[in-house]
Formats: sequence, structure tokens, C-alpha cells
Amino acid sequence: MAIPKKVQQEIDDLREQLRYHSHRYYVLDDPEISDAEYDRFFDRLVELENEYPEAVTPDSPTQKVGAEPSGTFESVRHHVPMLSLDKVTQEEEFLDFHKRVVKLLSGDEPTYTTEPKLDGLAVELTYEDGVLVVGSTRGNGTTGENVTANLKTVGSIPLRLMCKKHPSTLDVRGEVVLGRKPFAELNRDREKKGEEPFANPRNAAAGSLRQLDPQITAARPLVFYAYGVGRYDGIDLNTQSDALDFLKECGFRVHTLVGLRKSTDDVIAAHDEIGEKRTDLDEETDGTVIKVNEFGYQNRLGAVSHHPRWAVAWKFPAQEESTTVDDIIVQVGRTGIVSPVAVLKPVRVGGVEVRRASLHNEDEVRRKDVRVGDKVIVRRAGDVIPEVVKVVSTDKKNRAKPFQFPRKCPACGAEVVREEGSAFYKCTNLACPAQVKERLAHFVSNNGVDVDGLGGKWIEQLVESETVTDPADIYFLTKDKLLEFERMGDKLAQNLLDAIDQSRHPELHQLIAALGINHVGEHIARVLASEFGTIDALAEASKEDLESVNEIGPKVAESIHQFFSLSQTKELLKKLHRGGVEFPTVTKRSAAKRPFDGMTFVVTGTLPNLKRDEAKKLIEDAGGRVTGSVSKNTDVVVVGEDPGSKYDKAQKLDITIWDEKKLAKEAKSS
Repeated sequence: MAIPKKVQQEIDDLREQLRYHSHRYYVLDDPEISDAEYDRFFDRLVELENEYPEAVTPDSPTQKVGAEPSGTFESVRHHVPMLSLDKVTQEEEFLDFHKRVVKLLSGDEPTYTTEPKLDGLAVELTYEDGVLVVGSTRGNGTTGENVTANLKTVGSIPLRLMCKKHPSTLDVRGEVVLGRKPFAELNRDREKKGEEPFANPRNAAAGSLRQLDPQITAARPLVFYAYGVGRYDGIDLNTQSDALDFLKECGFRVHTLVGLRKSTDDVIAAHDEIGEKRTDLDEETDGTVIKVNEFGYQNRLGAVSHHPRWAVAWKFPAQEESTTVDDIIVQVGRTGIVSPVAVLKPVRVGGVEVRRASLHNEDEVRRKDVRVGDKVIVRRAGDVIPEVVKVVSTDKKNRAKPFQFPRKCPACGAEVVREEGSAFYKCTNLACPAQVKERLAHFVSNNGVDVDGLGGKWIEQLVESETVTDPADIYFLTKDKLLEFERMGDKLAQNLLDAIDQSRHPELHQLIAALGINHVGEHIARVLASEFGTIDALAEASKEDLESVNEIGPKVAESIHQFFSLSQTKELLKKLHRGGVEFPTVTKRSAAKRPFDGMTFVVTGTLPNLKRDEAKKLIEDAGGRVTGSVSKNTDVVVVGEDPGSKYDKAQKLDITIWDEKKLAKEAKSS
């Protein structure tokens, strides 16, 4: 049914009014109309969209709430990795960071932006032609979860950008947080219902976003603060402060304590100000994020595998509280390390309820002389990991005996040994159930071969029944065997077998990461896959071969070499092969100099044959680096149809300009 012109105009007007007033309410905290009046606008729009369903658009304000529950979350790969931040805790360490930046910039002095480091969940919002199309969690920095339906319910996230000129593609990054007061109210409600309260606002925000039913997310007062951009095409941004101003223009909330700082003294003063106002803020914050302001400088500084060289988190002093040690236990990890843990009388430290705290190793327990019954100071190290700082009082007459580290593994009874020069004891039994559980959980995780549905309760049953003694055993499971387990039905068993079968075809970097080699996460696994091309080549590499790879240091090289030298590793690889797991091959990175080594590219406009991601891959495979903005450090701008301001800027700066044909030709040259 055709929509009458008058009706369409009313719908457009209502949407514009609702977007405006939603922005005033959720972002500016300055509403102009009452809730009742807003509801009247909203209800009228719902009425019209029900009458004319063809008028509904993905960015309509009515689409923020009411989506059907989702069964699972798909994976989303970030086009630009969402890296972690390096940290400092003292003024001297920040000044050392600044000196390193200046040295890497050959003496150039950058300006900085500062902002509170909010304790929430990092997410990325992808807009195409101004409309929100995908929202994802940070995940492991490379791959996150698709939580678009849930993020659409957050009032401070616009479904359509409000700026007059918007990019064709824009990745907006920020933090979803839950304020202290809403957090307290949420926990009170959960306790009334007999539900376990959330440990802290961050967990509450993360739990809210990972609900399968978006209506549950919508019922929680989450707030999104934008702090940066990933990809952006069709606009010209040269600095972080430019980007933040642009995000405000687009309708995003940016924290009021964000600011541009022209000197290190200004940065220090801003950090002190955020520290002073920390307790008055509604959001939990544990430090100050400091970023080099100029994007050109950011590109020159680059990044290491874990964090960018152009940003740092200056953490506040760890928060501390006192409590009592109820017990000291040991836990066995994936690599067999046996770690002592203090079981505590529950205490809140920096807004988080702490029940256990690390004692690190036997030497630490002895040095601090921690015993059951002692009153201790507990600190959230880096405001994250709880640890026992020191003993503050004891019952000297009735004090417990010093903790004796077990010489037998608590999980399997095997001997526990401490290798010479090591601070840690390790269980000597590779078949130890505790180790097997942890190794299997890592192997089948999203960062491994990704077996959907094989979670903690099934892993526990499989290992405890000795059905699975190593990760390769999952490829020999049968439906009859699975049906022996409690609460395992025919359909669930078949779904699990299908997921296991799908995992028989991993990418090489997934298989490398799944093996659980110490110090090898997803990024390093990708580096190794690109460098060596096959598992066999990696397994045969010497320590010298490994150390020659960019980003692989002596410690990581030793860990990889030692892992593949073990007879257990060789047997595991054979067993995986017998179980039908493919050992994929990727094109090995050439050791020869590549045509674009050391060169920086910008791609703008629509290329005739290559998609943007294909052009980026072509450049990166040839050794080049692709950035989003043109600066004096750009070597080549690749231009397609409708290139926009980047082309104009490249001409002004006299930067080399290529078309797609020239790019393809030069990429193939030697």
C-alpha cells in the first residue's frame, strides 16, 4: 500500500522530533519536553508505522526496543584492531612515555588529549551512510561479538548520525557504562528476586549487553561515551580532538572531562583533576587515558602487538581494604602452574566484591607470612586483579601454622615440582584433570578452533568421566557416548557433533592459538602463520628462526620452541590429524624486501574493481600500511571515483597519487 505523502511527512517530522529530544535527554542531560509529551510523539509514530509497515526503517526511533531474543552472538572482526593500552602509575613513568614519543618522532613535540578511563565495556559501532548497521564488543581486540540489537536500545547511541555531512563508513568506539546509583538499584532488585548481585558496574554493563533478549538490556540505564574512531571514509579528520568534536556533532555523548593538553604539565594537571573528581563522578573510573592528539604522529608511532605507542593509561593508586583470610587453597592452571589463593571474608574494594585474592607463589606467601585467620590488606592491583598486600594483625597466641605448599597436585595427586630458577611449582602430570579442563576450554574457545556449545559444564563432565584426556579426543566422540551424559538429548548431542565437525577446518592462526602455547595469543598466532605457512614449518623452527621474526622476542621464541620439542605435543598433533583436523597452509610471507615496505597509503573514493578491504589487503601484503587520513607522512594516495577532501589535501601537500591500475602494477613489482 502506497504511503500518502501527508502521512510520510508526519512520520518524518515525528522521527526528527524524537531524535532531537532523545539527544537532549540521553546525551545532553537537558530535556526540553516532559516524558509524557515525548511518549505522545512516540506512540503516534508507533501507530503510523503499524498502519503502514512499509514505512518502518532500521533507524526509526521505534526500532530501539522490542527485537526478538537472539539465540547466539555472531563474531565480528574489527577492521582496525581495538588494542589494549600500556599503563603507567607514576608521574615519572608518564614523563618517560613522553620522552619515548618525542624520540620516536625525531624530536617533534605532540599535543595530547586526556579523558577519564571509564570502567565499562568497550564497543564499536559501525555506521554506513549515516545509519547504524553493526554494534560489537571489543572481544579479544581483533574479534568481538555482534550485539547490535542490544546496543540499539541504549538511549545515548544514535541509530542515525545527526551531523549534516556524514562519512560513507564510520566506526565509532567508546565505553558502555552503568552509573553507581543505577548499579546499586539493579543489585537491590536482583537480591530481592533471589538473584546473585553483580560484582561491579563493569560486569553489570557487560552482562546487560550480552542478554539474549534486547528488552532486558533496554530496561537497564546504560550510557555510551564515545572516545574515538576506527575507520572513517568521506571526512577529513587530522586530530583526536577533531574526531571528538565531530562525534559530538554526530550526536554522541563525549565525557565532559575530555580535553586538549598542550604540554606535559597540562596533562599532569588534568590527571590530578580527574583524580580529585573521581569520587564525585557517577561512572567508575580508574585512571586517565592520554593520547597523542595528531593522527599523523599516531601513524608514525604505530603500535606493538598489544598496544599503540601513541597512548597510555595513567592508573590511579590501587584501592585497598582490610578483611580476614578464611582459608588458603591452591589452583592448577592450563600450563600446570599451581598457584596459592587466599579465600577471604567478602569485602568490597573499589566497588567490587572480593572473595579471593592472589598470593602469587610460595615465596610471596612466606615473605608476607600470610596465614589462615590473619587480618590482611587486599588491593585490586591495577584496579582489576585482587591481591593480598600485607598482614595487618594476627591472633599471636592462637595463630595458625605457616602455609605449607603441597607436594602433590590437589587435582590429580601427581608430584608438584619447582624447577630451578622458577618462582612457580608445576604439576608434572600433563593428563591432570585440572590442566586438561583448562586446555580443552582454551582449545574450543572463540580464540581457538571455536566449538560452539562446548562450554564449562560439558567440559567438566567429559574430563571427569575420562572420556576426554586431551583436546584431540573431542574428534573421536560419538553420539552414543554423548547421550550417556546427564541432560544430553539427541538434538543437543547432534548440534555438538556438528560444531566439532565444523572445527575440523580451522584457519592456521586459529589452530596455532588453540594449542595453548605460552605467550602466544591470536595476534602472535597470525604473525607465526604468515611467517611459517604451516604447522610443520613452525614446529621445526629453531629459536634463532623464531627470534628473527618481527614481534617475536627471546622469551616467546623459547616458549614456542620448547612447546614443539615436547613428545606430548608431537603426539597431540598426530592425534588431531587422525581425528580429521585439517592442518591448513597459508602463503608464507616472503623474506625478501617487498615493494611497499615502509610506505604509508591512504585509499579514497570508489575503486573500479577492488573493494576497500581488498585494496587494503593488497597494500599490506606488499608491505605497506593503510591509514585513514592524509598528512605530510603519507607516501601515496590511491584515488577512485568521488574521492572528496583527501584527494584535495594530497594535491596541496604534493603527495603521489595513484589509481587502482597503478596500485596493482606497483604491488606486483619486485
